[in-house]
Amino acid sequence: MDRRWLVLPALISVAVAAHGAAPAARARTSSVQALEAAFAQESYPPRATALLRLFSRTHLVTLQIFRSGPEQGRTRSRDVMRGVAVGRRTWVGTRPAGSTFPVRLGRWPSGLYFARLAGPDGVVAFAPFVLRPRRLGEHRIAVVLPTRTWQAYNFRDDNRDGRPDTWYAGNGETARLARPFLDRGVPPHFRHYDLPFLHWIARTRKQVDVISDADLDAVRNPGQLAGAYDLIVFSGHHEYVTSHEYDVVERYRDAGGNLIFLFANDFFWRIVVHGDVMTRAKRWRELGRPEAALIGVQYRANDRGLKKGSWVIRKTAATPWLFDGTGLRPGSHVGRGGIEIDKSAAASPPGLRVLAEIPNLYGPGFTAQMSYYETASGAKVFAAGAFGLVESILEPDKPLPDPAARRAQPGARRMLENLWSWLSRP
Repeated sequence: MDRRWLVLPALISVAVAAHGAAPAARARTSSVQALEAAFAQESYPPRATALLRLFSRTHLVTLQIFRSGPEQGRTRSRDVMRGVAVGRRTWVGTRPAGSTFPVRLGRWPSGLYFARLAGPDGVVAFAPFVLRPRRLGEHRIAVVLPTRTWQAYNFRDDNRDGRPDTWYAGNGETARLARPFLDRGVPPHFRHYDLPFLHWIARTRKQVDVISDADLDAVRNPGQLAGAYDLIVFSGHHEYVTSHEYDVVERYRDAGGNLIFLFANDFFWRIVVHGDVMTRAKRWRELGRPEAALIGVQYRANDRGLKKGSWVIRKTAATPWLFDGTGLRPGSHVGRGGIEIDKSAAASPPGLRVLAEIPNLYGPGFTAQMSYYETASGAKVFAAGAFGLVESILEPDKPLPDPAARRAQPGARRMLENLWSWLSRP
């Protein structure tokens, strides 16, 4: 999200707060972290030796690896990661800040994992990483986690100069990778944005390859991606991508590969990565490659997440498979979304179908659009058009206030299953 694209100029001063606390507050938080660690890479293959860097001194610390998603129950705090243990606790002991610790990974299923470091007096820290497949295409569906956008919204003050090291704090146009997150190492907004989807694929036993932005960036031959996967799912907020990421996804689509975008404001900024530093360059639409040409819709506005609304079904006849068995019809309500919204644009592909809308969410014309299109090569592309689809229909923290939305929840779950089934077909 860029502050110049907000709904109202009055909201400019609070743009950063749409994804976190004010920079000064976040910087102070980072200076009092008692235990911090991060893995050197965004992802590792099974049976690899991962390198964990200690950013703080450790004293009588143990470490254990968990998988995020299959755990039962709800995570209610933003600074906690819960999961299923996949290995025994390991003794780290007392080590100086800056030292590294090798972690031997098992032959576990691809997914999101984290190291839980625990010290005396209940001190805890988390260090997440993606366990990628041994090779692309172990399963026919890939889920890409937004590992670099997580770091863009990481307000950690790495050099202790009182300013968080991210462009959102007015600290230049760079942000760092391979560093701890605030909130004891939990990625920004993980509990609301990413965890519900991880719960869903675990509980519905979806067989997928989970990969990071770095893994997508490492695909040298776009044809390799098309040969490996029938469907690629962007399950979170993928605002920042490199030119190569954009290229391989676009060519994958052009080769007939199917895509699902479950959030909004995706593929908005081009970034350049050198080592552990990423630099924000320009918005893709300024480079002549508007994201609507790929996704179908593109970023329109945000409001700090102050207002949400239900998607209202617009058309069902054009995509009957999506609504099969749902009981949903034109005028029905589905879930609750908002925070950031997308809408169709001049660059949207011909034949784009608007399936549902959150009408005039931030005022006249500021409407979120759920969309779908197909290409001549056979590609099928779905976009939710707003934040909150998976969270609102699968893992609501509290009952939905709209009676129509509450009645539609079971149908919405079936709709997501229908979408997955249809787009996972070759």
